[in-house]
Amino acid sequence: MECHQSYQYYSSSDLHDQQDLSYISSQPSLQSVPSLASQSHNQSNTCHHCLTTLQGQNSYTSSLTLAGNFIYTGSSDGEIRSWRCNSLHEFDSENPTLDHNMVAAGKGAVKSLAISGDKLFSAHQDHKIRVWKINTHHEHDRQKCSRLATLPTLGDRAAKLLMPNNHVQIRRHKKCTWVHHVDTVSALALSSDEQLLYSVSWDRTLKVWSTTDFRCLESVRNAHDDAINAVTSSNDGHVYTGSADKRIKVWRKDLGEKKHSLVATLEKHHSGVNALALSRDGCVLFSGACDRSIVVWEKKEGEAHMEVVGALRGHTKSILCLAVVSDLVCSGSADKSIRIWRGLIEATRA
Repeated sequence: MECHQSYQYYSSSDLHDQQDLSYISSQPSLQSVPSLASQSHNQSNTCHHCLTTLQGQNSYTSSLTLAGNFIYTGSSDGEIRSWRCNSLHEFDSENPTLDHNMVAAGKGAVKSLAISGDKLFSAHQDHKIRVWKINTHHEHDRQKCSRLATLPTLGDRAAKLLMPNNHVQIRRHKKCTWVHHVDTVSALALSSDEQLLYSVSWDRTLKVWSTTDFRCLESVRNAHDDAINAVTSSNDGHVYTGSADKRIKVWRKDLGEKKHSLVATLEKHHSGVNALALSRDGCVLFSGACDRSIVVWEKKEGEAHMEVVGALRGHTKSILCLAVVSDLVCSGSADKSIRIWRGLIEATRA
């Protein structure tokens, strides 16, 4: 299998310590457009420009997602806001605040957001997942959310409380039921049919929830050896988790089985994995880490195992988030830049 090789951008701070990333440097480089931090690359052919700046939050933005004509953002003070737009091309640069409103307020920083129909799921630093019903007032096309549940629900906790085998040790002298997260809920992902919600936490667990009755269906304890920072799922039922233990693990629940089992462990990063993103067909996985690398993995036909087919280089600090839109991959970094990589999915299959 050959990968398309193309020009790669570097900043001067990248070049002196490439020895630390020799395993990454040995991988083919895939194509990047210039960084969106304009001060870093003064390329004459750069055509990116800011359409608008969304203002109105009282604290830093810690999560966001898109659904229909709305952008939803979560902040470190627990607020969730919605921003309405007809299309990205109709942002008004003269009106930087757009039409937005606070739709919900929880407790603890909002670490992740996921939307299924009229339900909004939010993961929080206070160890909870909150479920909101999105109510749209059509006359003004404005939204407000009402809280449907906090996970785990009271009924779920009560049902597990009476059975001793439902209790797990979380500290030396403390136990709780297995349906609880006991540390920050760091990321959420929905199954392809949106019947299941996956959550991961710094408590090293992967949990599976029903999106209809909100019960916790499964908890994988000690899924990793350190905090879990990222989760994503593919159409074929595989669930990918990325952790501070430098590993990406692949999970699957086979037909007839009651629980997910580990089917593969992907090891190539030399530091904690912070972000994961899948191509639309689930055949290409992108993983971002503290080592400044984005590794590109491709699934072998008919197998869960993935092999490295490339690496994306250019960021000078940790990769914090990734998103895939069509054939574009967007990466956000602690170096305060966003990079957009194009042609990656086609390139890895060339």
